[in-house]
Amino acid sequence: MILEQCSLCPRHCGVRREPSQGKGFCQMGIHPMVARAALHFWEEPCISGTKGSGTVFFTGCTLGCVFCQNYEISTRRAVGKELTIPELADVFQRLIEQGAHNINLVSPTQFALPIAQALRLRPVPVPVVYNSSGYETQETLQMLEGLVDVYLPDLKYVTPHIAGRYSGAPDYPEYAQKAILEMLRQTGPAQFDEQGILVKGTMVRHLILPGNTRESIAVLEWLRDNLPSGVPVSLMAQYVPCGKAAQFPEINRSITVREFEKVEHCLMETGLDGFVQERSSAQKGYIPPFDLQGLK
Repeated sequence: MILEQCSLCPRHCGVRREPSQGKGFCQMGIHPMVARAALHFWEEPCISGTKGSGTVFFTGCTLGCVFCQNYEISTRRAVGKELTIPELADVFQRLIEQGAHNINLVSPTQFALPIAQALRLRPVPVPVVYNSSGYETQETLQMLEGLVDVYLPDLKYVTPHIAGRYSGAPDYPEYAQKAILEMLRQTGPAQFDEQGILVKGTMVRHLILPGNTRESIAVLEWLRDNLPSGVPVSLMAQYVPCGKAAQFPEINRSITVREFEKVEHCLMETGLDGFVQERSSAQKGYIPPFDLQGLK
């Protein structure tokens, strides 16, 4: 497969992506590159459940956050195994055979096209979760309509200059907000099965950054004003300095108790439903090893 002019993400690089080579922002060829495929138990309870989420970590990223916890694979093409479309479909099947509640696609945007082809080649009998930074185009999301059951986007920022400083994308708020509304159009409100597993719908995540409680509050206020009822929000306190965070002194630390409580209080005041992650989750031990598990 060759993609002549890639426009899968908001970068709109327009580059030619060959099977194993690409010179766009993500540096990926068009064949999916996967660093890990295994049951994952550290997502929200409605995603991981008791059996685990069948999580597929893709190499590369379209955003480029300086604090990325998956920095090892988001910025290094060498970490991962290149798969064909039938091989990717086989990876999904093996996770299902292990009892996964769902197929959880982490950082999938740069490979949205082959992912769609793999899901059409062999439809899966469990929900498909699109676990994304939120930096998406409506066109790519529309290509996935009917193939994705659960959208799990971030809304990291609503202020362009903050998005530019920490993720190199001043246009992130514009694209992410439109993307979330498109995801909601496709899935409708959250639906859960008898085990409490999210089987259809959209859940929005927000990671609290140190020194940025005002931005977190602005994000929650946007969600309050723009989300219909029945859309859960996951407030995450797991931030630990990773990647290039040491080059940005203001975020080169964990969040404080006061910062956490301030944003949590705002969440409660907005009346948004969902989950609140404890500060104890801010440990690098929760970052999985990208050792090609499930791919060898």
